[in-house]
Amino acid sequence: MNDCLFCKIVKGEIPSYKVYEDDEVYSFLSIGPANLGHTLVIPKKHSENALSMSPDEFSELSKRINTIAKGVKSGTSADGINISFNNGEAAGQEEEADGPRQEARAVRAGLGH
Repeated sequence: MNDCLFCKIVKGEIPSYKVYEDDEVYSFLSIGPANLGHTLVIPKKHSENALSMSPDEFSELSKRINTIAKGVKSGTSADGINISFNNGEAAGQEEEADGPRQEARAVRAGLGH
């Protein structure tokens, strides 16, 4: 966990452009955006991926994603958004640092951290 990119971002050890933060979740703009407003949403508690989260943790993360996705859609004037979770390499989850993603007009909830 010490080398986890997302954990370092949450701790402020790596700079990011914060979109949203509360006690449970941190959200920031992607440094390699797929499109305008590409935002990652990650739990502050280290998690391998969405499937490793408890149902309550996943529910709380999903609530934040819903709110953040609406803000991204409004802020970018997008006609639509994508929200996605990539869990496991075969599903497109890259190394732990890139984690599962939830993407809305690219809101990506990056877990795997």
